[in-house]
Amino acid sequence: MIKAVFFDLDDTIVDTTRLAEMARRNAIENMIRHGLPADFDTAYGELLDLISEYGSNFSRHFDYLLRRLELPYNPKWVSAGVIAYHNTKIAYLKSVRGARRTLLQLKKEGYILGIITDGNPVKQWEKILRLELDEYFDHVLISDELGVKKPHPRIFRKALQRADLKPEEAVMVGDRLYSDIYGAKRVGMTTVWFRYGKYADRELEYLDYADLTIERLEEIPRVLRGLEIEESEAGADKEVHSD
Repeated sequence: MIKAVFFDLDDTIVDTTRLAEMARRNAIENMIRHGLPADFDTAYGELLDLISEYGSNFSRHFDYLLRRLELPYNPKWVSAGVIAYHNTKIAYLKSVRGARRTLLQLKKEGYILGIITDGNPVKQWEKILRLELDEYFDHVLISDELGVKKPHPRIFRKALQRADLKPEEAVMVGDRLYSDIYGAKRVGMTTVWFRYGKYADRELEYLDYADLTIERLEEIPRVLRGLEIEESEAGADKEVHSD
């Protein structure tokens, strides 16, 4: 019997890919507006390369960007980038369409809800709290607090342990086939791939690890009811054969 649903955060509950792109573009535009002597395409391309090399949680992207552009350090330009980046993320942060309605429905139906996400704990909690989503979740696990990232089985097992659940009693919903779906399936959880965002057509070599695929979060309650019916029918068949 399914008792809990765990969600990835970025591009599953919170619409972050489009937000991050918008914030980065606005940062470069604001730096140029305040005197950065570079064209937009060159500066933006270098910023994307930096993010790819150092990760999105690196704290000195704009400092290093000036080095890449062979420009002297200028705190005004760096500040312009930081301000535009954070202002954009605060102003345009939003949940994925249907997320809040789906979470409310699942809570009404009595499911334990949790988040299993990678990233910086402060940044991830900021998203959850700014969108006032914390009240929906019973458990929040963030990789940097545990020392392992998805798809490492430890983070999924820790989530199950905290909720006092067996793997077969939990569902994992996420947008990434590798980290979310492959990772959860390896520990025995039921997996639902949310085909959304920049990973909608990536990592398809892991598609076989997805038990189900959805295009909208609102499909989840129906999917769970379907799993309950399948489990009930399987139990009935087992009883008939045992007789």
